[in-house]
Amino acid sequence: MIRTSTFYLSILFVFSSSFIFGQKAVFTIKGQLLDSESKQPIPFASIYLKDKPIGTTTNTEGYFIFHIPDKLKTTVVVVSAMGYTSIERKSISFSRDTELSLAPQINQLDEVLVGGRATKVLKAKEIVKKAYKNIAVNYPMEPYFLEGFVRDLQKENETYVEYLECAIKFKYQGVQVKKEPEVELLGVRTNSFSQRHPWNENSERKNSIIDLIEDDFIRFDYGPILGKKGWKYEIAGIESYDNRLVYKISGMDEPFQKAVLYIDTETFAFVRVELTREAKNGTSWQRRFTNGAQQMFYNVIFEYQEYKGKFYLKYQKEEDIWRIYEGQDSNLLLFTKYPKKELFINNIIVDNVDNYRFLRNMDINSSIENQTKNFDAEFWATYNVPRRTAAQSQILRELKK
Repeated sequence: MIRTSTFYLSILFVFSSSFIFGQKAVFTIKGQLLDSESKQPIPFASIYLKDKPIGTTTNTEGYFIFHIPDKLKTTVVVVSAMGYTSIERKSISFSRDTELSLAPQINQLDEVLVGGRATKVLKAKEIVKKAYKNIAVNYPMEPYFLEGFVRDLQKENETYVEYLECAIKFKYQGVQVKKEPEVELLGVRTNSFSQRHPWNENSERKNSIIDLIEDDFIRFDYGPILGKKGWKYEIAGIESYDNRLVYKISGMDEPFQKAVLYIDTETFAFVRVELTREAKNGTSWQRRFTNGAQQMFYNVIFEYQEYKGKFYLKYQKEEDIWRIYEGQDSNLLLFTKYPKKELFINNIIVDNVDNYRFLRNMDINSSIENQTKNFDAEFWATYNVPRRTAAQSQILRELKK
């Protein structure tokens, strides 16, 4: 059976209001998500319209701002986070200083129902293999579009040298097509730099968006999801997620790799995948590149959301640590580089895709800062992006100096 215990999630909504920006009317709600026991914020929770593809995400401090088209302001808002039971409430009911408490589930799995019958607990590797076999069932096979927001921070040694925020569209083929999406760059909100190390001028990778779209575990059949030789898995527990239960499976490929996989107990869809690679005793899992770069740490997270019976990307993060040497065979360390990129999806387009307005305009061989358009205040006033944290705002202030 599945046993449950209870604790509470407290949600403080700051205010809700309607505005008209140009010809675009929106209804806006703001707030913060807190765990009522620990009083800690709930990061990366989903805030979205029920049965609609429109949403946003809380930041690491639990804060969010959600712009809802005015014509949809009577729609139910859903708040969902891993380990918590979802909240459902009409957007117009949110008011100043509203505080809500919910009772999420902490689950222990004694036996699993498979095909409607009680049976022995599936082994972790069997679950992973079943999830992989079900990719064609659980993920879209037809073309679709995603709209979203990218935040890119770059640090060299202890100093931040870049802060970039941009809005983008992705044109995807079905998951069976082993091809990266086409990209439309909608606009850049923040584009701040300080003096970077001259080594960057000769670096092959100049477009940070490419790092995100090329690392797609589901589409390109790599990483921990395959259950490849060398990977060992165990069931770490059962989590509640968006009114469903998911297996939490830990994986290990010694000595450099570990993973955490969240797999739906009914559909066997991957709803969250996290992979970490870390150098051990100064030895990396890959050789140093010819330009002198050696990767010492790599962490990537993919989280998916269900819409119309299929799972689409909701959130992606990639974080690295690179040691930059004078050359491939040199022992002279020039500096250490810390890139961090996040992608937040705020809209999914699956209907009438042939008539969806899309212009492929991003040059993958040119940096985003070299493709910057004029700032459009009206566009950004209603575009759903995660709120900046206090730390991010401080980084931006320092860079603007």
